[in-house]
Amino acid sequence: MGVYKDKKTNKWNVYLYHKDWQGDRKRKMKRGFATKREAQEWEREFQMTQSDNLEMTFDSFVKLYEEDRRPRLRYNTWLIKEHMIRVKLLPFFGNMPLSAIESTDVIKWQNKMINYRDKSGNPYSDTYLKAINSQLTAIFNHAYRYYGLKKNPCSKVGSIGKNHAGEMQYWTHDEYSKFAEAIESDARVYYAFEVLYWCGLRVGELCALTYADIDFDKKTININKSCQRIKGKDIITGPKTAKSNRIIAMPAFLADELLTYMNMQYGPSEKERVFQTSKSFLSRRLKAGAEKAGVKKIRVHDIRHSHVSLLIEKGFTPVAIADRLGHESIETTFRYAHLFPNKQNEMAERLNEERERVR
Repeated sequence: MGVYKDKKTNKWNVYLYHKDWQGDRKRKMKRGFATKREAQEWEREFQMTQSDNLEMTFDSFVKLYEEDRRPRLRYNTWLIKEHMIRVKLLPFFGNMPLSAIESTDVIKWQNKMINYRDKSGNPYSDTYLKAINSQLTAIFNHAYRYYGLKKNPCSKVGSIGKNHAGEMQYWTHDEYSKFAEAIESDARVYYAFEVLYWCGLRVGELCALTYADIDFDKKTININKSCQRIKGKDIITGPKTAKSNRIIAMPAFLADELLTYMNMQYGPSEKERVFQTSKSFLSRRLKAGAEKAGVKKIRVHDIRHSHVSLLIEKGFTPVAIADRLGHESIETTFRYAHLFPNKQNEMAERLNEERERVR
């Protein structure tokens, strides 16, 4: 039937048939276009997406990318991607034909992102620049691998930004102790930070904990899910990675503390969340507690870094630490390499002893 005008609404509609991925004939309708030209343009773009024609616009291909990728990602992960695409990529690339985008276009976009300044004159962080550039590269890689795009225009250009920003922040045990003393009058906040510091949980893992996840006899915590506050609602998802599924042994004193905290509640069920809080709430309490304790301000996630620092100080290996924290790769743990003791002098001394032994 194609493009036609609805006499009742005075709007243009598109009505057509297409074949789905199984080859079955399906009907498609799109209503409400202000002009015939807009309706015809939508019809043309839709037909190109059905034929994998890479003359389609970047915006149209993003819709295919979403159909392919969204079911494979956690809800909050896709929301982060979707925001970057909508706010940082589509305004620049959206109307360009996908196959016509060149490396020079990517360079112009990168320079625009690098030169951006907000109202206070602040640029994007290196980690954010890296993230949005990686997202653009991922879209072109998807088109190259699965839809026949001849080249990825990002490949010759190189990336912008950095994977990790600046020096890693953490508290020493003395600093954490001062902070803990400053917040101990608020039980919920105190015990939440105790778990973060002594077990190294991610904030999402902490917020998803239920009483069923805590084994007080074995003194263990079962990490098997994560909680994110999205659009004002708490969304429970699977853990960040496969290795995030893990069982953590607690210090005996922490198990006693959590049992005390549980007994302070009014008959909690096993399915009830232990800490019904959010990252933003904990961030505010951390800031206030740090000021009261007179210690430097760090982020909530830096409590996890502080746990790693403590483990390194106690002599645990990178492999053992990676297992406890649920790192997907040992490479993640080696981000803390600068905290491990320098063994060069000890190595040289032992080599010298071996040389003297055989002389």
